Amino acid sequence: MTEPTNDPGPLAEVGVEPVGQRWTLVLSRDLGHSPEKVWSAVSDPERLRRWAPFYPDRELASTGPVMIIDNHAEDGSRTPGLVTRCEHPVLLEHSWEVDVLRWELDPTPTGTRLTLRHTLDQRHMVSQVAAGWHLCLNVADDLLAGRPTEPILGEDAMRYGWKALEEKYAEVLGIYQDPRR
Repeated sequence: MTEPTNDPGPLAEVGVEPVGQRWTLVLSRDLGHSPEKVWSAVSDPERLRRWAPFYPDRELASTGPVMIIDNHAEDGSRTPGLVTRCEHPVLLEHSWEVDVLRWELDPTPTGTRLTLRHTLDQRHMVSQVAAGWHLCLNVADDLLAGRPTEPILGEDAMRYGWKALEEKYAEVLGIYQDPRR
């Protein structure tokens, strides 16, 4: 496996939407891979383990309960989740702790437009979550292209431009930045 690149590339298209007392990050990115291939990357536990901050204890190919395993916790922390929608290969929605993730896959002439809607409790966290998913999707894109790349997890993200990404996403999203961070 190769090291991920230190250049995180351009920002993804992002927005933030209020949902009751919560907030939804809307992050869209074009990937040069078929919806079927991208579906496998977002639903298969072994593939998720190679690029995402979590992986499930089963394939996310059907609705129902699932255990979500923290991919960078040494103790392999598990939290209950629930797959609420599964429309292969275009829509997958599931919980991760109290967050809700909705993966929408739309075919394009060159591959797939992946739109992730990640609903969370705190608005100030949206830019941080965007930066994290940005780096994770870089690794996923490499893996889908046949370039095995180490996952970027936890504190390792700082070495790959997470802080600069977070600041840029905060600016685009209009998220207040606490100078003490």
